[in-house]
Amino acid sequence: MNTVLWVLTGILAYTAAMTWLRNRGILPDSVRISGPLTTLHTRRGRAFLERLAGPRRFWRAVANLGLGGALVAMVGSFVLIVSSGLSALSATQPSAIQQPQNFLIIPGVNEFLPLSVAPEIVGGLAIAMVVHEGAHGLLCRVEDIDIDSMGLVFLAVLPVGAFVEPDEEATREASRGARARMFAAGVTANVVLTVVVFALLFGPVVGAMGVAPGYAVGEVNPGSPAAAADLAQGDRIVEVAGEPVADAAAFEAAVAEAGADVPMVVDDGDEERTVTVERELQAVGSAGGNPFGVTVTEEPFVVTAVNGEPVRTEGDFLAAVGDDERATVALEGADGANATEREVPVGAYIVGVQEGGPIHDAGAAVGEPLTVVEIDGDRIRDDEALAATLQEREPGTTVEVVAYTAADERVSYDVELDPHPNREGGFIGVSVFPGTSGLALDDVGVSEYPAGAYLELLGGDGGEGALDGVALGGLADSALGLVFVTLILPLGSLFGLPFNFAGFAGGITNFYVLEGGLAFLGGGAFLLANLLFWTGWINIQLALFNCLPAFPLDGGRILRMVAEAVVSRLPIGDRHAAVRTITVSSGLVMLFGLVSMVFGNQILSALGLI
Repeated sequence: MNTVLWVLTGILAYTAAMTWLRNRGILPDSVRISGPLTTLHTRRGRAFLERLAGPRRFWRAVANLGLGGALVAMVGSFVLIVSSGLSALSATQPSAIQQPQNFLIIPGVNEFLPLSVAPEIVGGLAIAMVVHEGAHGLLCRVEDIDIDSMGLVFLAVLPVGAFVEPDEEATREASRGARARMFAAGVTANVVLTVVVFALLFGPVVGAMGVAPGYAVGEVNPGSPAAAADLAQGDRIVEVAGEPVADAAAFEAAVAEAGADVPMVVDDGDEERTVTVERELQAVGSAGGNPFGVTVTEEPFVVTAVNGEPVRTEGDFLAAVGDDERATVALEGADGANATEREVPVGAYIVGVQEGGPIHDAGAAVGEPLTVVEIDGDRIRDDEALAATLQEREPGTTVEVVAYTAADERVSYDVELDPHPNREGGFIGVSVFPGTSGLALDDVGVSEYPAGAYLELLGGDGGEGALDGVALGGLADSALGLVFVTLILPLGSLFGLPFNFAGFAGGITNFYVLEGGLAFLGGGAFLLANLLFWTGWINIQLALFNCLPAFPLDGGRILRMVAEAVVSRLPIGDRHAAVRTITVSSGLVMLFGLVSMVFGNQILSALGLI
């Protein structure tokens, strides 16, 4: 049984139990059951709202600003939902965010909301809901609309909403503008709270954090030398072969100079330990149609020899190849099976030639893979050598590119370089596979967690060059950019980032140190940062969701107010029917978009249409 079915089974059992208790009169009057939804009702807090509503002109001015923003957000959310629904219907494979369990805001079920930050997520959700509904209640009193009751809504035991029940007769008697301001108040409050918590997060909280020295282990490849040495995600390698390492560059340099068996000092957050990594050159990834003719799946291939010479490290591999364009490489499966030996060109593997790009104009065919082995006499043995060589060339110059085709034919192209779109130097118009001849080689088996980059993206100091190569780096230069980055960090893998960032939780805290005024809080500073992060994230998501122009959301109610105002000025006989047509049509379109986003791909697959 998958996770979604377990959750649905639990909700069904909860519903049955609570219905049984209600039918026997065991539940108090303040607790009401409606299927899986439980609502807690109270009349407390009305006096506080009455006192808070004193400066009525101020609150009306704020609500009017919020109403204008809500109208803009309504239009944007309508376009976004419809376009996303149509995009989901046209996609052959649904993205991770379109999986049904990822539409549930349940930590541990939603793959972007880890269980390790469940308290902060639930806390942020509770704060967002109380603020949202509290703002509705505040504007009720500002507009002299009485409140029958207030409370919280639970889906089983999970808080999913809050509510304010205004008096229906008083609501009908209020002006259209008063009702519109009251409906927009929740969205306005959520946006204001987002600004406040993000100002605290980007300012004093993240500003009190720094990146801990060492190599942050973000992932360990299964079956790799690092896994055999018991390295794990969250470890920080602080010393290699007796040399302290301050960052990833120092780690890679120290490993490159070390031998086949490398002693390392590792800090796991609790203590330091010494391990020995027995290096083994593995192919951990492969490009389709590579010259070796192998496909790396879950188990890596091991490179055992080059030109008959045994190799254990990437340095051994490059030394054995030397300046020769071709080499005989022996590989075998991790368990010694599927051994193969093949003579192949050794170079940077081109998986895509851009149509109309420089090398295409020079004669390279679009769609045919190439293995580039030389540029203007400089030997190219992998993607890093290709990038470094082109970075030294000026755009507009012509270079000779020597490569091997998929048919193993040696060809040469005279290529006039274009400017590189992302850095200095020239560009030949290709997509390059990271590795050598279509294989991603690794002799340790760890990948770095970009702790400095994520801290910099949150407005902190990640160290020099922390954002080099990060596509979102430019957004960190403005306040709005920081907000946008913060909202997409939990979905980082969908935007080209190596890891989803869910806050400073679990082993990730081992990659950071506390400095300045918040150092006395210890681990509490990370808890505070997570609470601010998720409170802001959930508040803005709740505001945007409530702006959807569909009843009974706030956007749907505002749409009805706007429709009534417009229709009242038109020469239409049945104005009520016209308003109903507008609101119902909008709601149906929203429903279509949401269903298409969640289930569209599965429905089309079941019908055999994709």
